[in-house]
Amino acid sequence: QVNPVESGGGLVQAGGSLRLSCAASQRTFNAYHVGWFRQAPGKEREFVAAITWIGDNAYYGDSVKGRFTISRDSAKNTVYLQMNSLKPEDTAVYYCAVSRQYALTGEESPADYEYWGQGTQVTVSS
Repeated sequence: QVNPVESGGGLVQAGGSLRLSCAASQRTFNAYHVGWFRQAPGKEREFVAAITWIGDNAYYGDSVKGRFTISRDSAKNTVYLQMNSLKPEDTAVYYCAVSRQYALTGEESPADYEYWGQGTQVTVSS
């Protein structure tokens, strides 16, 4: 069992930046791939970014490529999502999730992730 906890959400103006954090107390967190998903009201949960357990590969959803960066610090049991050039359409609840699948493909689905955080709200004003 892994219990990821998100933090860092908030209200920001369009063009601004935020950094989300996903932390877990379980050491096994470092042995799993981690992804970020988001869900806006009335929409399906959308893949944002994912990083391999060792941190050597990262994947991004088309809508955030070039603006968001995922990284991890194993010493701190934490995965980060740096979000730059934010747009109003980035407004959503952002979820951190942990996957035990063998490998990431880049075509990440919520069904591939077993453990989920409670989410953190990101609101981008125009």
